Amino acid sequence: MAAPSVFLVMVSGQIESAEFPEFDDIYCKYCFSYGLDWAITSGLEESITQITKKSRDQYQRFVWNFPIDATFKSTSPAGWPQLVVYAYGLDVFGTDVVRGYGVCHVPITPGRHRLKIPMFVPESSSLFQKMTAWFLGRRPEYVNPRVVAQGEGREVTRVRSQGFVTVSFNVIMKDMKKLGYDVQPSDVQNPTIPDNVNTTVAAS
Repeated sequence: MAAPSVFLVMVSGQIESAEFPEFDDIYCKYCFSYGLDWAITSGLEESITQITKKSRDQYQRFVWNFPIDATFKSTSPAGWPQLVVYAYGLDVFGTDVVRGYGVCHVPITPGRHRLKIPMFVPESSSLFQKMTAWFLGRRPEYVNPRVVAQGEGREVTRVRSQGFVTVSFNVIMKDMKKLGYDVQPSDVQNPTIPDNVNTTVAAS
């Protein structure tokens, strides 16, 4: 029997909810960004959620529970897939305005994972541009949202933190060990962590 030439990473889960205390009526889009050696064999590379209102309880969350489902194949972990999420809402003029961009890597161990992704928005580079953008209803946003998953050019972008999006992942891997990559289930790698260490927020 021939040895496998590729490994598979199967990702399912949900864009669960978001926290944007200043806003209401928000929807979310997502897409995957990955290296040249990777390809999607099934599932959706990008999609869009329904519009939802902020909950009226003390949490004030936007709840979507929108499904994510994709299977990737590759021969190398380089360019490991990242999930890019970007939220939109309506401003006072009824115009779609970006409320935040965020990114996280698909978890690199099998099992169930839940991440809280910090969101940010691009800022105008001057007060005049900021006022012009507000009057015209055209706020700064990225032409290609996948740019937030790349390092090139981001250092010249002025951004402001704004909200969080919570995402859950179920990750299954096939044939990684046969290609020489050793992974452990996340429930095996679960040491005791001190109370003062925050493990819920994904690095952007």
